[in-house]
Amino acid sequence: MKVLVADVFEASGLAGLAACGCEVDSRPELEGEALAAAIRESGAQILIVRSTRVTAPMLDAGRLALVVRAGAGVNTIDVAAASARGVYVANCPGQNSIAVAELTMGLLLALDRRIPDAVADLRAGRWNKKEYGRARGLHGQVLGVLGLGSIGCETIRRAAAFGMPVVAWSRRFDGADRPLTDDEIAALGLEAAAARVSIRLAPSPAEVAARCDALTIHLALGPETRGLVGAEVLARLAPGAMLINTARGEVVDAEALAAAAREKGLRLGLDVFAREPAGGTGEFTDPIVALPDVYGTHHVGASTDQAQEAIAAEAVRIVRTYAERGRVPNCVNLAGRTPATHRMVVRHRNRPGVLAHVFERLRADGINVHETENVVFDGAEAATATIHLHGAPSAATVEAIRAGHDAILDLRLVAL
Repeated sequence: MKVLVADVFEASGLAGLAACGCEVDSRPELEGEALAAAIRESGAQILIVRSTRVTAPMLDAGRLALVVRAGAGVNTIDVAAASARGVYVANCPGQNSIAVAELTMGLLLALDRRIPDAVADLRAGRWNKKEYGRARGLHGQVLGVLGLGSIGCETIRRAAAFGMPVVAWSRRFDGADRPLTDDEIAALGLEAAAARVSIRLAPSPAEVAARCDALTIHLALGPETRGLVGAEVLARLAPGAMLINTARGEVVDAEALAAAAREKGLRLGLDVFAREPAGGTGEFTDPIVALPDVYGTHHVGASTDQAQEAIAAEAVRIVRTYAERGRVPNCVNLAGRTPATHRMVVRHRNRPGVLAHVFERLRADGINVHETENVVFDGAEAATATIHLHGAPSAATVEAIRAGHDAILDLRLVAL
């Protein structure tokens, strides 16, 4: 199986792909038309990327059957176009959670203790102990967390070690205004954190902002989260509050954030921005970084050696599973529920031509098959096929299927 790696990828990952028996073509500089040409010329069935954009023309260029994003999101991939072409899209969620949580805590500490400013003054030959000896400290400050996915939970575990009570909002608990239950704490893996500090749910992002001293954002980017942290939410933050964004720049209304920083003296720790250079290097002109008490990093939340090794290992696992079993772990574009209206269950002897007979009769009746699973019993003498149909076959078709092949043992049709 041919794999085209069109982005920076760990050496351990390349070795792992080769160990799977894959023919690996690693060209991390590819993008745009050059990438489309490489897909066409290489005949690759699998494409692995990190930040490189994957577009519909690229999906049309060759024989791709699987695109793997060696990272947590898939916002750089045209998932709708992949779905329309029957191309699997998978990602590597959770592998960088600890790295992003560590940077979140680093930015919180940097803001509270003004570490970058202190370093700059020392390098400029200025000693000012009185100025930098003033800090509130994180212990006892309430941390507001937007998003209780793996990164949000890893952040809570670390914040709890600093003695920071937590108030959180998550779409899975939308509208809740209460402490987490014991079962919810266990499901999120937050038992140790809850033993140290209180963890409470708020009914909205605005309520989290109103109740916290520092707000950290851990939301995936989507239509419902784009610009979610806007003027209404920012207005509820106390003057001088801290805000950390290590998620996506587009989750925050950039203009509203800059206005709130100026008017309320918010202290910002930003790893992501609304206007980032397309590549790894380039000119950066976002004016928000010129504001006082704004510290920034270069969208590097996931960029630790540990995280990249873990992501590479997960990407290799996805490819290996697909090559060996035809299944795709972490696939993001399979239908949760097909639009099927009926399910046909055919119990049959495991003989050639049985399913071809079933499908031919359905085709003749104009019935489309959405999904099929054929399970073979021990000994390989018999099997059961479960077929999801878009429409109900006629009684005559059902009878023709049942009586038209001597290997069919039973047939049931169920309306969904």
